[in-house]
Amino acid sequence: MANTLHAIDVLLVGGGPAGIAAAVALRRQGLRRVVLLEREDCAGGVPRHCGHPPFGMREFGRVCTGPAYARRLVDLAQAAGVELRVRTTVLGLQREATLDTVSPAGRERLHARRVILATGVRETPRAARLLSGDRPLGVMNTGALQAFVYLRGLVPFQRPLIVGTELVAISALLTCRKAGIRPVALVEAAARPITHWPCALFPRLLGIPVHYGTQLLEIRGRQRVASVLLQHADGRREEIACDGVLLTGDFVPEAALVRESHLVLDAATGGPRVDQFGRCSDPGFFAAGNLLRPIETAGWCFREGTRIGNAVADDLAGRLPPAAQQLAIACSEGIRYVMPQRISLPLSPQGLPDLQLRVDRQTRGLLSVSAQGRTIWQQRLRSLPQRRILVALPELALLKGADSLRIALSDARDGPDEALNP
Repeated sequence: MANTLHAIDVLLVGGGPAGIAAAVALRRQGLRRVVLLEREDCAGGVPRHCGHPPFGMREFGRVCTGPAYARRLVDLAQAAGVELRVRTTVLGLQREATLDTVSPAGRERLHARRVILATGVRETPRAARLLSGDRPLGVMNTGALQAFVYLRGLVPFQRPLIVGTELVAISALLTCRKAGIRPVALVEAAARPITHWPCALFPRLLGIPVHYGTQLLEIRGRQRVASVLLQHADGRREEIACDGVLLTGDFVPEAALVRESHLVLDAATGGPRVDQFGRCSDPGFFAAGNLLRPIETAGWCFREGTRIGNAVADDLAGRLPPAAQQLAIACSEGIRYVMPQRISLPLSPQGLPDLQLRVDRQTRGLLSVSAQGRTIWQQRLRSLPQRRILVALPELALLKGADSLRIALSDARDGPDEALNP
């Protein structure tokens, strides 16, 4: 390593909404040296190449396009005195809040009092989706499309098939509309849209056919995509001509650094295992934003980053409950994940105010939290996958001497479409 630096209060990895919000919160709490590392040429995160609204209403009091929102984030960080280091890639996480990095200046080992990881999420690529067929040009995810259109001014196809109905699929449609791209259809393997129903109407308003209960079986084409083979809910197979395939959603945390480090990875979320302060298994490391779970909006990540930044400032000031006394949280069948996975005691107003859950299918039932075999919280629930479910930590009547909590979903069954959890 070329250098070892020891004068940094907090190092942050990732210059998106969560990382920048945490850095600004730290500076506002009086931390002297806060250094944010970003591997791209400029900070701002994914919104940099989402050239459409709405971003920033709660953060800045106005509706912005993604690039304008990203610029405001960078301006906010610079005004707060955050030290931004772009074109800097973190190679590894070491104990004692130490990072191995590389930049145009060479390799460095950076040490701080604390590290906050905010590396975000990524869409699952074709290889991980196990899609069969040829390997032609024209298969990409939403991020790649937006980089082509907004950052490079290029149009990679004219008549793609869009796969997925998460909120990011609406972002992909807006990008297509901006670039004059006319999708041939939108397909979803589930029987209904994943995103909220008002958004689900958008492709139909644009005149784009939508097929639910439909799977992409095969991509066909030599040099470029020529067609796709679909299988519909009734078993019927159909070949549709197109010149591209746009794979949207199916997000996973960008947790390669965590996976290769000494930090404990949570198998359910795919991100680091944390307590309500974002504190990892090594208390020198914290995490914030979409690294914690897939996926929330930029505004949600900004607010979450602010909370984690404040918690780290409190930790450095000795105001945070120690990580020694913790409640582990387990989930029953039907619950996809919970975050945080640990609760540090005693409870305090700092950090994340809620347990965040997702179910793994359309569900109606009784959601309950128990400790030592006794129910300490319960609520009737109707929800869909990808819907945010919150359990307020102050509402949990924690039992003295308990060392774990269990979250269960009983009497679960498919429910009607109305009154679903928002």
